[in-house]
Amino acid sequence: QLQFVESGGGLVQPGGSLRLSCVASGRTLDYFSIGWFRQAPGKEHEGVSCINSHDGSSYYADSVKGRFTISRDNAKSTVYLQMNSLKPEDTGVYYCRAVSDCSGYVGPAYFGSWGQGTQVTVSS
Repeated sequence: QLQFVESGGGLVQPGGSLRLSCVASGRTLDYFSIGWFRQAPGKEHEGVSCINSHDGSSYYADSVKGRFTISRDNAKSTVYLQMNSLKPEDTGVYYCRAVSDCSGYVGPAYFGSWGQGTQVTVSS
């Protein structure tokens, strides 16, 4: 089973930055495309970014494009999400999961379950 532990969230003012980390265990990360999702109160999980397993290419939702950067370090079994110019609408719990597709969109999460996530709150 592929499991993740997310960290790095916190309270930040609008315009601030955070770097989220997602450490995998249970399986080798190399063969999986990984997506970052967020869930605002009362809403469904929203895919915000993903990174492919085979070539490291990435995708970003329009709402975060130009502000967020996803990266991965397979040797450390870790995927990162650098979030800059944060807005109040970025508030939510952020999760990472293996995704079935990362070619033009954040594909469905699969192979595992939602972890604890990390809370991001953007507020003045």
